Amino acid sequence: MSTPLTQSAPTAPPLSIAYEYAGPAALLAADDVLAVIGFGASGPVSPDPRVLRVGLEPLAQPVLEVWRGRAPVRSGRDGELRWSSDGEHLYFAIELDEAACGGIDAAAEHAYACIGTFLAASEAPHVLRLWNYLDAINLGDGDDERYRRFCDGRARGMEAHVPTRYPAATAIGRHDGVRTLQIYGLAARHAGTPVENPRQVSAWRYPRQYGPTAPTFARGMRSGIDQLLISGTAAVVGHASRHAGDLDAQLDETLANLDSLLQQAGSSAGALGAHSLLKAYVRREADAAHVADVLHARLPGLGGLLLLGGDICRGELLVEVDGVHQLHE
Repeated sequence: MSTPLTQSAPTAPPLSIAYEYAGPAALLAADDVLAVIGFGASGPVSPDPRVLRVGLEPLAQPVLEVWRGRAPVRSGRDGELRWSSDGEHLYFAIELDEAACGGIDAAAEHAYACIGTFLAASEAPHVLRLWNYLDAINLGDGDDERYRRFCDGRARGMEAHVPTRYPAATAIGRHDGVRTLQIYGLAARHAGTPVENPRQVSAWRYPRQYGPTAPTFARGMRSGIDQLLISGTAAVVGHASRHAGDLDAQLDETLANLDSLLQQAGSSAGALGAHSLLKAYVRREADAAHVADVLHARLPGLGGLLLLGGDICRGELLVEVDGVHQLHE
């Protein structure tokens, strides 16, 4: 797979993403809703292809993540994959039983091959953003760690379908004990523009010490001219984790990385704040309130914050942040 491109993408309308407290039935009645994503045991369960419940428990008041496109939205299923589309943006999700596939690496390979095949034949073939959730992400020693095995399978599944650029992405470990790989994502009619962070080595260039297959994602993705889709970001500088065991120092480093990414993306709307919607994944539940306090204090007027309990892909990291940011006012 070749190095991602950095050329400008054609202008595309931004996708609306918000955290909402309305019931899923009321939300799904609107003809512009692409996806309703809930979290934890209280999240919604529905046969509607636009609904997904992710097995990460909220560490504050639960909300629904709602994606809105341009009406009318169509939805359906294609084998193991569910989807919805407004003609410009395409939401997709797949959930696979690891044991039925032969393990986490085989499940990841199969999932990404299914996604790639489906998108290649769709009206929105350009994948912009992916979220990957799996149980016990840090379990296993050395190259047998589940995250490293996931990376192996993901890269094999992507190889035939993402030849020139990597999407933005997040990979987080659930605590639910359910060995089901959950992936959801966003694709579009127009290609996005990958954005890298000069403070960090690009993930696909990580040295061998992090596993036989480097992670295949960009640090962020510009969608059109106005929206930055931010990958999972933690206290990594260069390729090394920083401040093991020190939550406050890790938060400082994470925010420095996010600021650097926004500058690289050309944000004229300033730092993270009112134009930003964030998720914070927190390894230790007892840290959740402090993480929220720090983020709200450092990012006044933040547009939205969802706190979720989850394990970061490196065992020494305590918190990771991803989200979406409006680049221009």
